[in-house]
Amino acid sequence: MIDAETETTPDVTPFRDDEGRIDTAFLEEIEAAVAERDAEAVRRLAGNLHEADVADLIEALSEDERPELVRLMGDDFDFASLTEVDEAIRLKLLETLPKDAVIEAIGELDSDDAVYILEDLEPEDQAAILSRLSVSDRVQLQRSLDYPEETAGRRMQTDFIAIPPFWTVGQTIDYMRVADDLPDTFYEIFVVDPGFRLIGAVALDKLLRTKRSRKISKIMQETRYMVSATEDQEEVARTFERYNLVSAAVVDDAERLVGVLMVDDIVDVIQEEAEEDLLALAGVGDEEISDTVLTIARSRLTWLIVNLGTAVLASAVIAIFEDTIEAMVALAVLMPIVASMGGNAGSQTMTVAVRALATQELGSRNVWRVLRREVLVAVLNGAALAILMGLVAMLWFGNAGLGVVIALAIIVNQLFAGLSGLGIPILLDRFGVDPAIASSVFVTTVTDVVGFFAFLGIAAFWFGLPF
Repeated sequence: MIDAETETTPDVTPFRDDEGRIDTAFLEEIEAAVAERDAEAVRRLAGNLHEADVADLIEALSEDERPELVRLMGDDFDFASLTEVDEAIRLKLLETLPKDAVIEAIGELDSDDAVYILEDLEPEDQAAILSRLSVSDRVQLQRSLDYPEETAGRRMQTDFIAIPPFWTVGQTIDYMRVADDLPDTFYEIFVVDPGFRLIGAVALDKLLRTKRSRKISKIMQETRYMVSATEDQEEVARTFERYNLVSAAVVDDAERLVGVLMVDDIVDVIQEEAEEDLLALAGVGDEEISDTVLTIARSRLTWLIVNLGTAVLASAVIAIFEDTIEAMVALAVLMPIVASMGGNAGSQTMTVAVRALATQELGSRNVWRVLRREVLVAVLNGAALAILMGLVAMLWFGNAGLGVVIALAIIVNQLFAGLSGLGIPILLDRFGVDPAIASSVFVTTVTDVVGFFAFLGIAAFWFGLPF
C-alpha cells in the first residue's frame, strides 16, 4: 500500500484542472490504460495519488472500469480510498473484488478505516471477513462494530500507545523505537493504571523536550477531554471544535482506555453532519449522488406526500375566499407574492434556528432574546417590503386600497414567518424530533396559510367583498 504521508504526485498529466476537477486529459489517459489493461500505465498515472484523489478517480470511472482499475493498480491501490467514495459505489465495488484481496486489505488498514468499510456490509459478509482475520484484528474490529452507529466507538482507532506512570521518558522513547505495532500516526501517549483505566496523557512534543530520566508521572497531564465510546459523534465533534483538539482518548463505561479519535476522523464527522442537516432541511434523506433512481425516489417521496397535504390545507384556505377572489381578480394575481415572501423569510429564520440548535448556541437561556430580535427583524423587513409591494400594486392596478391591503398582509405574514421560523424548530427539538427534518414543512404551511388568510381576509374587510 502507498504511505499517504510520503507520497508525491508523479510527473505526468496533472490530475486536477484549474477548477479542482479531475483533468479531462488525465481521465482519458486512465480510461485508455484501463481499456487496454495496461497495468504499468495505470500505476504510472495513479500509483502515487493520494487516497482521496484515487476515490475521486473511482467515482469518475464507469461501473465496469472501477474494479479493473483496482486490479491493475495491484499493491499500489490503498483500500483506504474506499472510505472516501459514496456508499453505493463502495458496496458495489467490494462485491466485484476478489474476497481474498478484500480480506487482506482490511487486515492492513487502520482500525477506524476498516470499521468504516465493514459497517455498511451485510452481517453475513462482515462475519465472513472477520473470520478470516487474525484473532487480534478480529477482536479489535468486532469491539468497534458492537458500538452503536454514529458513536465515538465506531469512529475510534484502536491502535494507540499506553504506558504505566512509573516509566521514565527514556524507557518510553526506547519502547517506541523497538515496538513494531505502533499506530502509523499519533500525537500523544496515554498513561494508564494496572486496570487500564486512563489517568493521563503526554504530548509528543513535551516528551521529546524532557530529559530521559524524568518519570512519566511527573510530566503527564490529566486527560480532561476524554470521550465515552457511546457518545454521539456530533457531540464529540463539538468537543474537538470547542477545545481545538488534535486527538482524544476514548474510554468505556469503566473509564478503561479502548481507543483514540483523531482530528481527521472528526473533520469527516463535521462534514457528514453538515450534509445531513442540509439534506434534511430540503426533505431529502441520506441520499448520495450515486444512488439509483428507485432509492432516491423512495427517500424523497415521504416528505413530498407531507408537502402535498400541507398544500391542500393552503388551498382550502383559498377556497374559503372563493367569492372574494371572484369579485376582485387582482387578488388572485397578488396573493402568491404574499405567501412567497413569507415562505422565504420563514426559511431564513428557520435555517439559522436549526443551525443554532445543532451547535447548542440556542437554548432556554437566550431564547427570549433571540425571539425579540427575530420579531424586530420581521417588523423592519416587513415594513420595507410592504412599502415596496404596496407601491407596485397601486401602480400596477391603479388601486391605492389594494396597495394598502397587500402591505398590511405582508407585514402580518412576515411577523408570523419570523415567529414560526424560530418557534417551530424549538418546539420540535423540545419534543425530541429532529428540527432539521420536520421544520421546513410546518414553517411553509404556516406562512402559506397565514399569508393567504391575511391577504384575502383584509381585502374582504377593506373592500366589503363577499366572504
